[in-house]
Amino acid sequence: MQHIIDQTINFVKITLVNAETGHDWFHIERVYKTAQTINATEKGDELIVALAALLHDIADSKFNNGDEEIGPQKAGEFLKSIGLENEIIHHVQEIIRNLSYKASLGEISFKSKELDIVQDADRLDAIGAIGIARAFTYGGYKNRVLYDPEVKPNLNMSKEEYKNTTAPTLNHFYEKLLLLKDLMKTSAGKAMAEQRHQFMLTYLEQFYAEWEGKL
Repeated sequence: MQHIIDQTINFVKITLVNAETGHDWFHIERVYKTAQTINATEKGDELIVALAALLHDIADSKFNNGDEEIGPQKAGEFLKSIGLENEIIHHVQEIIRNLSYKASLGEISFKSKELDIVQDADRLDAIGAIGIARAFTYGGYKNRVLYDPEVKPNLNMSKEEYKNTTAPTLNHFYEKLLLLKDLMKTSAGKAMAEQRHQFMLTYLEQFYAEWEGKL
């Protein structure tokens, strides 16, 4: 099993060498480690959890003209190339296909314990101190303003609206990040999300106070 994981890590590192810094190898590594932490209590299939965590952003649709199948396809091709059986490949592909927040805004037809574990791990990396850093990194990458009091968050976005939004980065807190705590599926994920969620609330209080020149 370790040989398979080592091969996968090497493949991901090479593939994501020039990735946007919020979706690079270090993001993958954090999700992988967090998934292992969660799986220690959830007891999912260790190999599937590891492979799905490592390959979940191998070709994020955000950076591939919105193509939501390129990620599962690229992961599947790699896993097939190292000789894994079709059942494992299919499961990993389905996790990648259904993992993202935008996927949850559409119709979800696949469920598994391993999906819950990797999804919670990925969502945990989107909140807390690192989540805040990643939000503003991506906002800068897309040349979005930090905050505009005139542009209110859209709390009822469709999947297409979410994919195509150009709203200020701070809106993203209300449109996604602050919602993630209550979407955690695993007991470990829920526990870890509580502290990160509170950190974001504290950050927002400080942000608004500084914006108004009060601190």
